[in-house]
Amino acid sequence: MRHADLLNRTVLHASAYLDGLDSRPVGATAGAEELRRRLARPLPEQPSDAIQVIDDLVRDVEGGIVGSTGGRFFGWVIGGALPVALAADWLTATWDQNAASYACSPAEAVVEEVCGAWLKELLGLPAAASFAFVTGCQMAHTTALAAARHKLLAARGFDVERRGLALAPALRVLASESRHESILRSVRLLGIGSDAVELLPCEEAGGVALAALAAALARDRERPTVLCLQAGDLNTGAFDPFARASALAHAAGAWVHVDGAFGLWAAVSERYRHLLAGVEEADSWATDGHKWLNLPFDNGFVFVADPAAHSAVFAQPTSYVVPVAGVREQKDWNPEWSRRGRGFAAYAAIRALGRQGIAAIVERSCAFAAQLVDGLAAIPGVEVLARPCINQALVRFLDEGGEHDRFTDRVIARIQASGVTWFGGTTWRGVRAMRISVCNWRTGDADLAPVLKAVRECLADARKG
Repeated sequence: MRHADLLNRTVLHASAYLDGLDSRPVGATAGAEELRRRLARPLPEQPSDAIQVIDDLVRDVEGGIVGSTGGRFFGWVIGGALPVALAADWLTATWDQNAASYACSPAEAVVEEVCGAWLKELLGLPAAASFAFVTGCQMAHTTALAAARHKLLAARGFDVERRGLALAPALRVLASESRHESILRSVRLLGIGSDAVELLPCEEAGGVALAALAAALARDRERPTVLCLQAGDLNTGAFDPFARASALAHAAGAWVHVDGAFGLWAAVSERYRHLLAGVEEADSWATDGHKWLNLPFDNGFVFVADPAAHSAVFAQPTSYVVPVAGVREQKDWNPEWSRRGRGFAAYAAIRALGRQGIAAIVERSCAFAAQLVDGLAAIPGVEVLARPCINQALVRFLDEGGEHDRFTDRVIARIQASGVTWFGGTTWRGVRAMRISVCNWRTGDADLAPVLKAVRECLADARKG
């Protein structure tokens, strides 16, 4: 079999899927039992024809693929892969490079160098900061907090990479009550423990309360401390006051980490850049590529202001490494060793869009979120809980009998089942709500009317019981 035959057949399947996104149900239509029935075959003992395997795979997963790459998916902050990024990602798999080091793939190593510099410039971060290409924001947090753990404990004379945590001074992590759960997972992964996390109240606008932060820092000044701030709260898109919070934290000797999974990309927009004032004063930053840069999944970025603290965690000499003078060894900055070349898709997307193209996606998403909320607010029985300051918003559905939480979940389920669009639910300040997240390059004006129509009809159906 020729490679071209298999790949051309795959291109036909992929093109048919992408061309049909607007007419496909956005949510899954096949349940787990149905998918198991199709896919759970006996373990093959003999080889199978490769084209037939691909044809069968496409047929058997039908209904189990969520249309999150399409323009009417608003359930989580998930972008849709740009065509140029998808093409580069296909080439990444074709080239099959191990991105661990320069010797494994000189081109990937240089592409990462270039993209690292581009990303820092785009996001307004210090040019001297180190960086790493990771799976997503979860591993970006873990990488940054590992660097923080190293520096805070080294300042107290403790080598955590050599001695472990058993006898180390106990760290604490300060975070706002609206923090993302990935911060908690990173703390657990690093052995710091979730009991070390102290949650701080937020102001009405959503940012961390500075008085509460100052009091927390003063309570235990000798304890090594990490402060986690947010650029874009998941529910409301709120930003923390970076300059003032960082000043307080640094005066107390704390490390400041910024969760900028999607909000850090506001830096590319003149309209929204002010929301990030002072963010460059932090010690580390994490963001995703699959959100506003619209890369395929398995792309995240982390930046650390102190490169020595960053590399101290991950640099590991080996006898079989091929030394090359004057190049960056990716494995010295990454939690993974063997990994795919994540730089190619990022390079293609940034080159194709440029700063202005990325800014256009950000601004278009924010504008659509505002239009969508305005349209929902005009529907009787819809209450707006949080208007978007960028691309995130919250609404709920009012029940005539007062059971607003239960009714809101019922309406969301009907919307998801409609196939026209997909929103998810969340609990915010003690009430159930429907979250609106807009960050897909495909989302446009033509999506507004069918989405509003679907919500209106699903709300009316839910009232009928």
